[in-house]
Amino acid sequence: MSPEPREVFPKDTKKTYGLMALVKGTSPMVEKGPEDTVMSWPNLLVMEALAMLGTGVLLLAGSILVSAPLREMANPDVTENPAKAPWYFLNLQELLMHMHPALAGVVIPGIVILLIMMIPYFDRSKKDIGVWFASPKGRKIALVSTMYTLILIPATIIFDEFVRVRSLLNKPEIFPGWIIPIGVTGGLIVVLYAIILFWRPNRREVLVGLFTGFVVTYFLLILSGTLFRGMGMRLTLPWDLPPGALTF
Repeated sequence: MSPEPREVFPKDTKKTYGLMALVKGTSPMVEKGPEDTVMSWPNLLVMEALAMLGTGVLLLAGSILVSAPLREMANPDVTENPAKAPWYFLNLQELLMHMHPALAGVVIPGIVILLIMMIPYFDRSKKDIGVWFASPKGRKIALVSTMYTLILIPATIIFDEFVRVRSLLNKPEIFPGWIIPIGVTGGLIVVLYAIILFWRPNRREVLVGLFTGFVVTYFLLILSGTLFRGMGMRLTLPWDLPPGALTF
């Protein structure tokens, strides 16, 4: 007489979930069923509420301790000098001083956004999901990419400030406005990619290095426009900025 077959999914009155479907493949939740998880209420939502209230308290305290930089009424007949964009657009304003407006304001941001959207299609591996910088090698690559960007981006900004390539080669506009900026930007990316390949990385580690370079560049351009652009948007030391030059 054959033994009674074991039920694959035994009934348990203490469980309030059911099996809806079976699918092929693996996921981070394999062998980590509901017994190893917690409910979103109250565990998650309480922590989110505390984070929201804590942020509100910090903003309220900051607004009480630091006076808002209110100034005189705006005069539409007089343009401020320097006339700066909000801090989150200062990176684009910085790019506008080094290349054609269409390239700085449309082409480059559009390509960057498209590439960021395509990252999940470049890296489809499920290995090391949720691990900062993917691996120890990824952390080294991120550090090297950060140091590379911290040196090269300020160097190119300072070089263009004193050489004034767009003033020297103002005709035709395609050379200082398009060809030279594309060549310099592309060349810096290719050099960074070659440095990353020295570590023999996998695809995710390559993406970590390139994305790190993008993030550092993003914030360096914001800092340049915020702290080092004075009258006429010329490079100026922060303590020599005219009144109203800071955007905060």
